[in-house]
Order: sequence, then structure tokens, then C-alpha cells
Amino acid sequence: MPLDPEIAAHLERQKSQPPRSSLDITATREMMRRGAALAGTPPPLPRVEDLELHSMVRARQYWPSVDATLPIVIYFHGGRFFSGDLESHDTVCRLLALSSGCRIVAVDYRLAPEHRFSAALQDACSAVEWAMHQDVRIGVAGDSAGANLAAGVALLHPAPRLRCQLLIYPMIDATSSSPSYTQFAEGYGPGAADMRRGWSEYLPAGVDPRHPAASPIFAEVPRGVAPAFVLTAEYDTLRDEGEAYAQKLVRAGAEVQLRRYAGAIHGFFTMPGILCLAREAIDDAGRFLRDTLVNSID
Repeated sequence: MPLDPEIAAHLERQKSQPPRSSLDITATREMMRRGAALAGTPPPLPRVEDLELHSMVRARQYWPSVDATLPIVIYFHGGRFFSGDLESHDTVCRLLALSSGCRIVAVDYRLAPEHRFSAALQDACSAVEWAMHQDVRIGVAGDSAGANLAAGVALLHPAPRLRCQLLIYPMIDATSSSPSYTQFAEGYGPGAADMRRGWSEYLPAGVDPRHPAASPIFAEVPRGVAPAFVLTAEYDTLRDEGEAYAQKLVRAGAEVQLRRYAGAIHGFFTMPGILCLAREAIDDAGRFLRDTLVNSID
């Protein structure tokens, strides 16, 4: 299918910008913060609060209603492991809270290269351990590098401790060797060079890119892993690894929904302010979270 027309127009506007791979760490992080404008106007919520979880992990909790029994979704932002923060994904988390009817707890995990592998995964695990003391149903979610962390945590905490995992175009294979790396290497937003740069910032020298804690696609999937919804984008360098991971979960006996968004590029989920397709994906993600956390019967 051709590129979605709204996405094609966005890519045309981006041609005047320097390529991501040419930006230093500071400039990359600033670009991510500016990109938050593509999510649109942040909707008001009854309650939004900044938290400090145990192990000194900062987070922000979004309440669609003031109800202490609401399920919790721990959300890990994208940014190739070295950019992104609570501000870059603020509007998306608000929208996901409204769509799902769940509390969304966005985690400000430590970033590379100041904190390389496995600091981010340790923070992700700490956040989930915090949630498990709240006596409500729990799921995990993330986009891109954040989906890597969500998948990694889900492998460590099979159901029923975790009820679901929402993996949005997961960055899940540090070998960067799938066919879509070549097919969509450049010209479609974040490309092969950008993803490989993220891995190089995250993994210390000498770490095997097939290490299962870094690349969940090489991990052994435990019995009873939480049900998953894996979203991929047609024109995305990470498309094939995300779909391969979904199939790996299926082979292990997991309940998996997989949807490839036709005409989409990497990062589209965080652009609901300009893309109808992003709004559709957020609705789909919210429905999955609602079905597995709010409406399910124990």
C-alpha cells in the first residue's frame, strides 16, 4: 500500500530538517521534546501526578477517573534508549489513559549513554515491582525502545502477575539484521542508521547483541507469558523484527494480536495531532488494554 497521505505530507515537511543520525545527544533529546507537539493538545484529566517510585525511579501517573481500583499500565517511552522523557510522551499517555480507562504510569527510566544496558531494564523492573504492590491489575506498554523494555519485563513476570503487554513497533533485535532494515533503510523517517546508533549508545562494548535481556527476540519465552498486542508499521525498519517476535510469542502458546498499520512509518503512534492513523492506533491500543485489564473476568 502507498504511504498514508498524511504521513507522506509529514515526511515532505521533514526534508528540510537535518537527519537524526547527524544530531548529537543533546540535540536528539531536544528534537524528541519538540516532537511532542505532533501529538496535539494535551487533553485534561481529573488527576495527573509526578511520582518517585522505589529505587529513585521517577514517573508520572495519569488518571482517567479518580478511582483507586483502576488498573495500572506501566508505560515506557521510545527514543532509541538515549532520548525521550516524561514530556515527550505526555499527551500520548493522556490519550491512552482516556482510551483504555486505565491509569497510565509513565516511567522516566535512565538513558544511555550515561547509563548503558541494563540500567533501563532495571528501572523498568523496579517500576513494575512498585505497581505490583498497588493491589490492582497490571499491564505493561511501550513504543520502540520502550517496547523492548515492556517485552523484557513481561518475560520476567508471566501472567497472572502481568495481565497484558502492548508492544508498539518494538525495537527488539540488536543484530539489526531483518530484511526491513534494508527495505526501509532511509526515506521513511527513523531509519537503519538511526536504529543502529541507538543500539550503539545503549550496549556497552563487548555485550553480545543476542543477549536475551537486551534483545528479547532471542530470549526463551516462559510458559504463561502475558497476552500481547503487537503493532507494526508497514514502512518501518523495525517492522520485521516486531512481527517475528509476535510469531515467537504465538509459538510459545501466548495469546497475540498482531496488526500491521498499512502506509505507516516508525513513530506514527505518537503523532495523533496530525495523523488519523495514529488516533486509530491509540483507540485500538486502548481497546486492548480495556479488554484485558478492565473488562476481563478472573
